[in-house]
Amino acid sequence: GAMAPGKKITARIKRTLPVKGPQAPTLSELMRWYCLNTNTHGCRRIVVSRGRLRRFIWILLTLSAVGLILWQCAELLMNYYSASVSVTVQFQKLPFPAVTICNINPYKYSSMKDYLSELDKETKKALETFYGFSEGKSKVRRSVDEGNSTRSDFFKQIPLLKFEDFSKTATDLRSGQKRKIEGSVFHKDSSIVNSGDSNDIIGFQLCDANNSSECALYTFSSGVNAIQEWYKLHYMNIMAQIPLETKEKLSYSADDLLLTCFFDGLSCDKRHFTRFHHPLHGNCYTFNSGENGTILSTSTGGSEYGLQVVLYIDEADYNPFLVTSTGAKIIVHDQDEYPFIEDIGTEIETAAATSIGMHFTRSRKLSKPYSDCTETGADIPVENLYNKSYSLQICLHSCFQKAMVDSCGCAQYAQPLPAGAEYCNYKKNPNWMYCYYRLHEKFVKEQLGCQQICKDACSFKEWALTTSIAQWPSTVSEDWMLRVLSWDKGQKINKKLNKTDLANLMVFYKDLNERFISENPANTLVILLSNFGGQLGLWMSCSVVCVIEIVEVFFIDSLSIVMRRQWQKAKKWWNDRKRARPGKPPEAGDLERQGHDNPVCIDEDLPTFNTALRLPLPQDNPLPRTPPPNYSTLRLETAFTEQLPDTLEVGQH
Repeated sequence: GAMAPGKKITARIKRTLPVKGPQAPTLSELMRWYCLNTNTHGCRRIVVSRGRLRRFIWILLTLSAVGLILWQCAELLMNYYSASVSVTVQFQKLPFPAVTICNINPYKYSSMKDYLSELDKETKKALETFYGFSEGKSKVRRSVDEGNSTRSDFFKQIPLLKFEDFSKTATDLRSGQKRKIEGSVFHKDSSIVNSGDSNDIIGFQLCDANNSSECALYTFSSGVNAIQEWYKLHYMNIMAQIPLETKEKLSYSADDLLLTCFFDGLSCDKRHFTRFHHPLHGNCYTFNSGENGTILSTSTGGSEYGLQVVLYIDEADYNPFLVTSTGAKIIVHDQDEYPFIEDIGTEIETAAATSIGMHFTRSRKLSKPYSDCTETGADIPVENLYNKSYSLQICLHSCFQKAMVDSCGCAQYAQPLPAGAEYCNYKKNPNWMYCYYRLHEKFVKEQLGCQQICKDACSFKEWALTTSIAQWPSTVSEDWMLRVLSWDKGQKINKKLNKTDLANLMVFYKDLNERFISENPANTLVILLSNFGGQLGLWMSCSVVCVIEIVEVFFIDSLSIVMRRQWQKAKKWWNDRKRARPGKPPEAGDLERQGHDNPVCIDEDLPTFNTALRLPLPQDNPLPRTPPPNYSTLRLETAFTEQLPDTLEVGQH
């Protein structure tokens, strides 16, 4: 309702006179003023609504609207860094990828006999002891037994063991002696279901050279896996000591591996291939490596216009313990990429024509803040050991190799050497195998931190491969084809090649459609602000100006009122403390500056002009503590421009 006339005059005089406390409205008055003057209708309805129920409903609606705005705006902010994926397909002349081809057997077994004779003898002895298997002296294998070098102490230290049960008792497979085994057991074939027959368990024990009580036991439910793993362990020791130039000679030459070559309908030869030595796969050959600065491209899809090679595998010269499959391994990759044949190579079988059709896809992801990928790998604290463009695989392998050098003092044979390091071998680093197995276990369990440091590359190329196989050569063409290939190979015409030594490979584009998958920001700043505006308008009929008003009132004004009140309290406390000090009279200006409540001006008794004049003056100060009222404010001003006739008549009396 409207304020009574008496209360109006009281309020006016109180405004004129200095009052105690800050000369500003309280928080409740500020909120009331805001609600009456703001453009947000809900707040105004809270103040002007009559009746408690209606006011409660409006408070509930307004708070719900504010909650919805906050929720929707938080959703918009969270979705701001989302990306939409677009796929573009275009038909064009495509660059042909690099194709790296390796024989599954890394080194000719006949060339390796001097280096592997001791290891092979140990392996055969273990097979004879455990499986009662003795191999007849046939083919090239007999040359292994001709070596007469002394038995290495190393094989005594890490023999193959047969486990009777889980009571830590094992039989040395070579000597047949029983021995007590200490150390934790790591079952390497956890994915293979154990038959429960403990006699099937075979493995080996690795101990810390510095502390013989620290041992790890590696067991395998499959004897094949145990023998291969044990053989590979010793094989890497031996290979690490052979210089690279020697290893390149022990492996296959381009003339050994490649029989025929066609590309894009034209003949090619070994000059189109670049040799690349892989630690585990020996000499590999890369077609279209781009080393000479030119990258071949193809303008027609289909098997006729791709790469077609016939490979000579020479199965008779395979290492029987190192590899158990026959054929070649190939990998299709970009010229700047390192070919990780051991990780993602495709195996090609012999006596078959393998057709590999390709689809080319380029992908590009948005980097931070949209995704956690790296553009060049420069921002990742791992040295690239491969001298090729960054990839996740390169980072993980480089990270492990660095950890290997730091922890074990030497580098693992299967990966490139860091600067100043050398490959592990048991003569120089007797502890490396125990250290390597322990470290690799940590790496697999993601405890080394490599998986956390290494990130995906933002842009990459991918060739999706579709493989199909046909029998080759056919029964009817086998005879003449093998004779011609034998002649091409330079052998006598009466010694025909065996078809199990040959593999036919075709690599081609199925179509010339390049798929480009890219990420684009789903939201821009303009869209985000428009969405904010939409939410504010929908729920609160509010604009940017309204938001600024909310900030001003609820933060700036409210804070200033609270601060001013605290300042007044502190000031009053200080003045009271000063007055309370003994022997110090109050300062002359204190009372005047403070002001006071006039006892005359009380609400029960309406103030008049006479009571205002009767305000008491201080005895020791000629200045009035309260200024007299402004006389012009007491003059009644008429609302009419001319005086009414009846009042004029009254005035004349």
